[in-house]
Amino acid sequence: MISYTICLIRRGDSILLLNRQAAPWMGAWNGVGGKIEPGEAAEASVLREVSEETGITLDAVSYKGLVTWRENGGHYGGMHAFLADVPVDFAYETPLGTDEGILDWKTIDWILHPNNYGITHNLPHVLKRMLEEDTLYDHRCVFADNKLVSIESVKLSVHPENIRA
Repeated sequence: MISYTICLIRRGDSILLLNRQAAPWMGAWNGVGGKIEPGEAAEASVLREVSEETGITLDAVSYKGLVTWRENGGHYGGMHAFLADVPVDFAYETPLGTDEGILDWKTIDWILHPNNYGITHNLPHVLKRMLEEDTLYDHRCVFADNKLVSIESVKLSVHPENIRA
């Protein structure tokens, strides 16, 4: 079941990331987002979560597909992925401590650096596809003991339902 959303907010060559204060991914940098409320469309959820976690009110987001995962051959989960662009001169000073963790603008090169172990394990793969391609994917991640074992990006042939209200 797809129960979560994630948004990567781009300002020029940087992405606003959250260093999470709580599990899952405690201490790791990731996009902002959260749980979809009952009856809520994914796009409405991500706009609400971005506002709650950052104070930023976005005018629009672009749907970029799914990130799904299996853990230790069992538990299945997933999130709808979105990309939002703000102007290069968008005023949002970081680092900024919040209840969720620390928000900070990180350059795309920093996020994609092969020796960066401070981000969620699947973020570089997903971000690269989100930025370089218009194709919608299901990024299927397999984890074992909290380590990414494999990731496969499968093109979505049908746009998932319940994205917009």
